[in-house]
Amino acid sequence: MKITIYNSLKRTKEPFETIEPGRVKMYVCGPTVYDSCHIGHARSVIVFDVIYRYLSAVGYDVTYVRNFTDIDDKIINRSNELGVSAESLAEKYIDEFHQDMDALNVLRPTLEPRATDHIDHIIRIIEILMDKGFAYASGGDVFFSVDLFNGYGKLSGRKLEDMEAGARIEVDQRKKNPFDFVLWKSSKPNEPAWDSPWGKGRPGWHIECSAMSEDYLGASFDIHGGGKDLIFPHHENEIAQSEAAFGRTFVKYWVHNGFVNINHEKMSKSLGNFLMIKDIVKEYHPEAVRLFLLSHHYRSPVDFTDQNIKNAAAGLDKMYALLERAEKYLGTLPDKDAGYYDEVPVSEKDFWGLFRDAMNDDFNTALGIGILYDSVRHTNRVLDQMPETASADNTQNRHRISNECLHILKMGNILGLFAQSPGTYFKQKKDRIIDQKSFDADAIDAMIEERRAARKSKDFKRADEIRDQLKNMNIEIEDRPDGTIWKVIS
Repeated sequence: MKITIYNSLKRTKEPFETIEPGRVKMYVCGPTVYDSCHIGHARSVIVFDVIYRYLSAVGYDVTYVRNFTDIDDKIINRSNELGVSAESLAEKYIDEFHQDMDALNVLRPTLEPRATDHIDHIIRIIEILMDKGFAYASGGDVFFSVDLFNGYGKLSGRKLEDMEAGARIEVDQRKKNPFDFVLWKSSKPNEPAWDSPWGKGRPGWHIECSAMSEDYLGASFDIHGGGKDLIFPHHENEIAQSEAAFGRTFVKYWVHNGFVNINHEKMSKSLGNFLMIKDIVKEYHPEAVRLFLLSHHYRSPVDFTDQNIKNAAAGLDKMYALLERAEKYLGTLPDKDAGYYDEVPVSEKDFWGLFRDAMNDDFNTALGIGILYDSVRHTNRVLDQMPETASADNTQNRHRISNECLHILKMGNILGLFAQSPGTYFKQKKDRIIDQKSFDADAIDAMIEERRAARKSKDFKRADEIRDQLKNMNIEIEDRPDGTIWKVIS
């Protein structure tokens, strides 16, 4: 099954055929670094992280570029409020972005360019646009003339004449058309500025991405991504200036992710319901956050509620519990990059193949996660039919469980799950919940020791009473040959 992608430009799914065979060039708009990242940022980054992982896993040579906008009105205004330089403010939030994304197990892209490192290239493109008559200088600024670009509005579906008829935007006498957008902004006192043919100033937001993408991927490339909020005006303006400058189709496939709502309401600063990543991962495991955000198709909205994220966390527990069970059976989990044991049937169902079918259909992680759950349930049933541990001479059973786990680990790797061993996962979860609920771990250990002594003396009534006490405290215990372990259950 070939990959199909929903192309926002064509408003339909299309077969994925790269410009260069076997190679993918992908650009995704990164953050404007003036504040901490919220859950909406996380969704976009995770969506394209999964696309990057999947395309790489199925054999494409992927060049993935995600930029930082490190000069912008928001950065300047915030730096002035705090009394720090725009450069130091941007650096602070770039570092914080990396910390957040590392916590969420997001792979670093191939390249992470910054706008301020591409000023000369930005100026060159603006000069090309002026030479071709698409841009004009006015009052120290340079504007792009939208009515000279045939096809303006093709991505968003807006017609320029309709926008002009209903325009309620602030009138700028320097513009020939109210929808002309700035390519170069003249500097104000105490603002960062660079020399240009039009005087000291800085680039407009839209031109930054056109310059960085062209610099690393060329004038035409395969995938451009970002949130749906970027379709207009940002991506619309990118198309206009890039295609006007270079005379070529800018992007073949436009991919946009849906929004994150908070308790059924749109996330907005006015409602005060922004959830910062650094706060969320203190309460929930980062992989539970990934699982939740990927549980809906990337083009659909997703609603962040306590119950929804708890459901994702409970699902993640079941997956890690299966891996822990398989690890106990095998002695060690298989390497996710290992090949299958061809002499043993992989499964009654080819879960990895089904997962690939889901991902090939416009990166349908919602369906893919459902297949992952099916695989976990199936492997638990297979283990139910086997002895507690695999004997060294039972090669067929060992290979079968290894194959089942390979399905799960390969799917998890695409989704950015199972970065930890089961033991580490459950220990960290226990520590986190103990901290949140103020459990006394020493007291629990003492109760388990008392239960052990009661069982040894055959006082099974007391042993059962202690087990019930622990259960009421949401403590689950498991008796093993090497001792009793305990977990905190959600």
